[in-house]
Amino acid sequence: MPSGHGRPTVIVSDNGPEFAGRALDQWAYQQGVRLHFIDRGKPIQNAYVESFQGKLRDECLNGHWFLNLADARQTLAAWRETYNRVRPHSALGYVTPEEFARADVRRVEALQPQQAVALLREDCESNLDRCGTIT
Repeated sequence: MPSGHGRPTVIVSDNGPEFAGRALDQWAYQQGVRLHFIDRGKPIQNAYVESFQGKLRDECLNGHWFLNLADARQTLAAWRETYNRVRPHSALGYVTPEEFARADVRRVEALQPQQAVALLREDCESNLDRCGTIT
C-alpha cells in the first residue's frame, strides 16, 4: 500500500483478530502510523469501511482458497480492478469509481479557480481525515 498511495497517518479498524494482532501493531509503530480501533459493537463508527469489507468478503474472499501469498495478491488485484473499473456502484449513480472520478475531474476543471477552491474546501470539511490545509 505505501508504494502506491503513500503511507497513511492513521488506520481505523474494528477489533477483529486480523487487525488486532502483534504484527500489525509492530509494523504501525515502526512506520509511525497510528492505529485507532472503533468501540466494540459500534460498526457505524466505521460504516464506509465496514460496507467495503463486507463486499470484499462476499465477492472475493469467501469464494477463494488461496494457495499462497502470490495467489492471494493476484486474486485480490483482479478483484480490485473489477471493483474500481467494471462494477457499477449504486452510491455513485451506477457508474464505476473510475468513471465517477473522471467526471468529477472534468466538473472541477470546468469551474473558475475560486469556485474550485470553494468546492475543495467543502469536500475537505466533510472528509477531514484525507485532506490537508487549503489556503
